[in-house]
Amino acid sequence: MNIRSLTRGDGVVIGAAVLLFIASFLDNYSYDGVASGLDIPSLWSSGPVLLSVVLAGLIGAALIVVARALPQPRKVAGLDLGPFGVAFVVFAAWSALGNVIDPIGGLDNFGGDNSNAPSAGTGLILALVATLVMAGGAIATPLVPALQAGLIPAPKPPTPQPYGAQPPAGYGYPGAPQPSAFGTPPQQGQPGQPGPQSFGGGQPGPVQPPAGDFSPFWFAVPVPRPLYAEDGAPLPIAELAPGTWYLAVEQGGQGLVAQTQDGRRGVLRDTSGIQRG
Repeated sequence: MNIRSLTRGDGVVIGAAVLLFIASFLDNYSYDGVASGLDIPSLWSSGPVLLSVVLAGLIGAALIVVARALPQPRKVAGLDLGPFGVAFVVFAAWSALGNVIDPIGGLDNFGGDNSNAPSAGTGLILALVATLVMAGGAIATPLVPALQAGLIPAPKPPTPQPYGAQPPAGYGYPGAPQPSAFGTPPQQGQPGQPGPQSFGGGQPGPVQPPAGDFSPFWFAVPVPRPLYAEDGAPLPIAELAPGTWYLAVEQGGQGLVAQTQDGRRGVLRDTSGIQRG
């Protein structure tokens, strides 16, 4: 799971889920004209509210966040986790609205004086607010570009190193050495060591010059973007996540040819808004 792939819309869903969890411990009902010390049950004491509002909202939020953080989409009952979670939070908001409008259900249908009947408590009202915000964030994220931005911004490229200094170790940002099938590649110029590695498979050999005037560069994507095979297959082979630096190795006919951290190459067809390192 990659938390850097979470968006601002996911942050709204997470915040609303926290509010819903807090509201579940507050009063389910509110009574007028009763002693302040009366022990009023929380949302956890009502089966319908617990199942249709609290648990449905928390489960839906968890499915939305997990679906965004997974590198490959997962399905439940033939549906992707994301839409499945959105359906849960919309159902939770609808149920919360019904419970706020009629908190005691059918008990007020027996006739008589209902002036002292309980109304919606603080917990139930906050649960309605939380589920509405949760559902709104989940639905609006694919439609509002501002909510599609990364929740955790991509780290800035490191400052250029002085001549002769060694770059920081690791992969995933500009200036990092490229991994190979035999571990960390040796530095160029050491006696008895092979030359630099090519961008493609990590096998030793001379560097192939890029076609035309293209020069490899590091880049980060603003939102999760699919990476397709170079043979033009319709299904993506990987997903590029915000907050991680990838290496663009050449400009192909279908888009930008990029290399992932595990050495796989693919075509990034949508290059709008990418950040160059």
